[in-house]
Amino acid sequence: MGFLTSAALSATGYVVLDRDERSVDPSEWLDLEYIGWRSSGITRFAPLASYAGDLECNGFWNHTPPRADKDGVWVRSQIEKAPTLQRLALEPDANVGRCRVIELQPNTYADAIYNLHQDDNNRLNDDGTGWVVRSWRNLTDDADSLLILRSDRFDPTTEVRLPLPTGSRIIVDTQRFWHAVWHRGGAPRYALITSWTSGPELDAYIADGNGDPNPRSVDLPEALVAEAQAEMHRRIEERRLAFEAHGIVMEPPAPLN
Repeated sequence: MGFLTSAALSATGYVVLDRDERSVDPSEWLDLEYIGWRSSGITRFAPLASYAGDLECNGFWNHTPPRADKDGVWVRSQIEKAPTLQRLALEPDANVGRCRVIELQPNTYADAIYNLHQDDNNRLNDDGTGWVVRSWRNLTDDADSLLILRSDRFDPTTEVRLPLPTGSRIIVDTQRFWHAVWHRGGAPRYALITSWTSGPELDAYIADGNGDPNPRSVDLPEALVAEAQAEMHRRIEERRLAFEAHGIVMEPPAPLN
């Protein structure tokens, strides 16, 4: 049968919506409680919706009983501080799974390339139901920072680079893309990340926001890209050898071309 997917994402797997010009009081993300969680870069997360409304970020399939990344429960102590952020997450009227604010410290392009990862949004998702995708709504003004998407982790020719000014809205099938953010600011970057279930509600939201599946990708100097590629391979090999020294096989050597 297959999954119900968004037609707007079928062409490229991502869309950029019109910028949301509505202001959000910074206290709504600065006053939240943050916790550490594995992700790319030096990050902390402030969960707004989780498996059972607790202050944690774990995948819904890692709980009892396990379930897909849908039907998130709002963390009351958090949304009391961030009612506008909750409204933004609910705005498409699509099912919400995990919802959280990310705090990302400044990093380098090489850091971002090394930290490229895919999400596992649809584990336990039932055939015939909506495919889970991720949205970003940038809260701080990080116009020089870039969301990096690659369909092939090791191939920079597949790379798309999208700027992140205040109010930028991007929806991505993050199970399809390797992704990370190169944050070039001098202060932490904050963004609202929400798991949404594909369906007519999300399609309507994307249409209302003039979702563009072919936004302009920011160009980077070839030398910078090549240098980051070499550094990524160096770090991956360094990590692989370190784990193998302890008898743990992490991943095969990365291809060199």
